[in-house]
Amino acid sequence: MFEFEVQHRDGRARAATFSTPRATVQTPMFMPVGTQGTVKGISPQELLDVGSQMILANTYHLMLRPGERLVEAHGGLAGFTAYPGPFLTDSGGFQVMSLGHLRKITEEGVTFKSHVDGSLVNLTPERSIGVQEALGADVIMAFDECPPYPAERDYIRRSLERTVRWLERCQAVKSRGDQALFAIVQGGVHEDLRALSLDLTLPFETPGFAIGGLAVGEPKEEMYPAVASTAAQLPEHKPRYLMGVGHPEDLVAAIALGVDMFDCVYPTRTGRFGYALTDDGRLNMNSSAPRTQLQPLDADCDCYACLHFTRAYLAHLVRAEELLAPRMLSLHNVRYLHRLVTRARTAIVRGQFQQWATGWARRYFREAVPLWFQQALDTSAQALNPVHHR
Repeated sequence: MFEFEVQHRDGRARAATFSTPRATVQTPMFMPVGTQGTVKGISPQELLDVGSQMILANTYHLMLRPGERLVEAHGGLAGFTAYPGPFLTDSGGFQVMSLGHLRKITEEGVTFKSHVDGSLVNLTPERSIGVQEALGADVIMAFDECPPYPAERDYIRRSLERTVRWLERCQAVKSRGDQALFAIVQGGVHEDLRALSLDLTLPFETPGFAIGGLAVGEPKEEMYPAVASTAAQLPEHKPRYLMGVGHPEDLVAAIALGVDMFDCVYPTRTGRFGYALTDDGRLNMNSSAPRTQLQPLDADCDCYACLHFTRAYLAHLVRAEELLAPRMLSLHNVRYLHRLVTRARTAIVRGQFQQWATGWARRYFREAVPLWFQQALDTSAQALNPVHHR
């Protein structure tokens, strides 16, 4: 029911297909985030039009409002949202970190103070899986504890060990065969703790694996060695998902290191703040320059905003605080990231990823390419002997 096939490799970068009950998607792949069951400001048809292949929704938020049973009554997220493609649901584990002031962690699970009405909510591994089964996503995530950055080393170790015990409980109660449960590797930026997490997690042989606990505030110089060492030890024949990452430079660097799947609120949040993503970096539509520019946001982009509107018009909408402005900028930004990963995939297929990524980076960063990014490309280019795990 779930099949993952790597079709091309260029260094550590790879192009693959991932088949789910609802559709077969191509990787590398970026997933827009629909936390509440909607990608902010973008309709399901628009998501299809810009090339979205899979959408992320959030267990914690949908459990609180409107409740998983109402979603289930619609036939799951696809019926509830009218988006016909595959979904991935986050387990609620990220909220263990992001809502730290509202929760208490025990071995049993996490007790939250609801941000909606202040009531106490218990979220356990069993509850998380039950909610995700009701939501009906194609890919569901094991309930984990995501440590913040910085955090004490001993705490990171204890949390990753708890995450493994929670994974065992998630796997024990999962009942639907049409959902793929992904395990999450933790360990912060510590290579030895990442290795420990891998040793404890890989024996569960889940259909895919996520790299968690990164992009939570750590410097990129610390993040990317952790991505490199973790991705290199994940099974070659299963998808690798780097959670919560969506900046263009992060996508290219992580693709170089063998990551297949990404998600982030970045493109829509950036659009709401008045920024457009381009190969030349972020374009600030609040600045003076775009106000008189008659070209589109991106001459190479085929989104609705770029095909129909000038920078000057969109800058006017931003200044006038018209609702169309964040909608069009968000739409463009999502399309930009989809085009970016598609271009990376094409380069991998052609055996030209290094050349493409180097050229893209020189234009995007304008000045010197950061050392962490160059090191990711250099690591990718090195011959990789896959680590075969049981």
